[in-house]
This record gives sequence, C-alpha cells and structure tokens, in this order.
Amino acid sequence: MVILFWILAFAVAISIHEAAHAWMADRLGDPTARLNGRMTLNPIAHADLYGTVLIPLFLMFIGSPFVFGWAKPVPVDPYNLNDPKKDSALISLAGPLANILLSILLSLILRVVITPLFPVTYFTQLIYILIRFNIVIAVFNLIPVHPLDGGKILVGLLSDKIGGKVDFFLNQYGTILLLMLIFPLFGGTSIISLIISPLINLLISLLVPG
Repeated sequence: MVILFWILAFAVAISIHEAAHAWMADRLGDPTARLNGRMTLNPIAHADLYGTVLIPLFLMFIGSPFVFGWAKPVPVDPYNLNDPKKDSALISLAGPLANILLSILLSLILRVVITPLFPVTYFTQLIYILIRFNIVIAVFNLIPVHPLDGGKILVGLLSDKIGGKVDFFLNQYGTILLLMLIFPLFGGTSIISLIISPLINLLISLLVPG
C-alpha cells in the first residue's frame, strides 16, 4: 500500500510541476506546451520512461533515502516570449512554486480537516507522502544547475553578460555537475542530499503537524 502511495504522490507532484511550466509559458505568450498537450494534470502526458518510472521505482526498491526523477521537458519556444531570459526564469520558477503551494494547501487540509477527524488513517499517510514528494521535487529543482529549473532561474537573475556566460557553462557542464552532486561520495551519501536534506526536513516539519 505504501509503495502505491509513493507512486501516486510522485505522479501528482511531477504532473502539477510540469503543468505549471506549461501554464506559465502560455500566459507569457508561448502556446507551444499547451498545443502539445502538456498543460494538463494527466501524468501520462508528462511521463518519461526512465526518469518518471524506472529510476524512481529502482530507488524506492533499494530503500534509497533520496528518491528523485524527472519528466519530459516542457517545450518552450523562446521566440514567442517578449523577454526570453526573464520569461524563461519565470516559467522555470512556476514548477517548484506550484509544488510548494500544493504542499501548503495539503498541510492546511491536514491540520484543519483530516487530523482532527481522522487522526491516523491511510489517507493521512497519503497526504503526508504527497507533501513530502512535492517539497522534495521543489527543492531539488531549485538547485542552480542545468537541466534543473534552478539553472534557468539563476541565469534570469543575472545580468545579460554574466548570465550568458553562466548559461553557456551550465549548458556544457551542468549535467556532469548534477551527476557529481547526485553520486554518493561521503559514506554512501550524495553531496546533494547533504545540502538539501536539512531544508527539506525543515519545510516538512513546518507543514506536517506533529
């Protein structure tokens, strides 16, 4: 049952994340994602065989303390955007922000409705897992490295000259940097886990009662 909850939570988290990217792109003048059927909460539209299915399931199966994955990138045509650098940053920010907002909403429902009426049920466990997954995906994607959302957000915050250089560097080496961060080095723990786990745990402790 718990494995099913984790799979459901992961599907919900990536769906709202990718749909938020598509929605923001559409709002900023680029309908590409909407026309490709990506402005939807249907997880099948966003699923990537390896990133959405095989790798997360493998990490859950081996009991990894840090489960991650990815969906198909939302297509964005920068030529449809008024300010490609700034708008790309806003599109990238929309995904993690949607995950955080969903976690806050679920936390309110958990505190106000579910916990007082149904203190310990499978439903409360599902809500907790949903909150955790959304926080993990949001924080993980805010790491300022391509191809994560944080890379484009970082470039959007920098001046055109510096941002261009950073963007070029991250396009060349971002994936290698990300793999180095994910690879477990310190006693079987990855650098990325050492960096973001305290923040994830803090946010979860604030959002989950008790």
